[in-house]
Amino acid sequence: MIRVIACGKAREKWMMEGIREYTKRISGYDKIELTEVSDEKAPESNSAAENEAVKKLEGERLLKSIKPQEYVILLDLAGEPCDSVGLSEKIQDLQLHGHSRIDFVIGGSLGLSRELIQRADFRWKLSDNTFPHQLCRIMVLEQVYRSFRIMHHEPYHK
Repeated sequence: MIRVIACGKAREKWMMEGIREYTKRISGYDKIELTEVSDEKAPESNSAAENEAVKKLEGERLLKSIKPQEYVILLDLAGEPCDSVGLSEKIQDLQLHGHSRIDFVIGGSLGLSRELIQRADFRWKLSDNTFPHQLCRIMVLEQVYRSFRIMHHEPYHK
């Protein structure tokens, strides 16, 4: 089973349609689930300490959704880059070695708590670019779908 656990709700109609489309595509290969936890208001006037408190609270909410036996791939700008073929190999290797539940975790707009970073089994840098955390859901789902296409030797756009 693949889960995408994300902070905040996808609200834009086009985002929800994209999430539904890739969820449907992935479901032909594996069980897929999207879990959303609430995010915190974080005005630009927040102090550094207030922002850390927001990250900690959001991190706690995300951690509550993760079971101890699940493998956690955390989206992290300080993580390790992994291209589509590499991600496909990683998912396949995890499944072959008994990891039946893989969680892709997307933090809030301010970043990740230390506790969430410590829980990660793999920290994945999706790109050198910075994207809205809402958009990252669709990008992760697309990459997971592409990974299954690669694993099954099916055509995919290179």
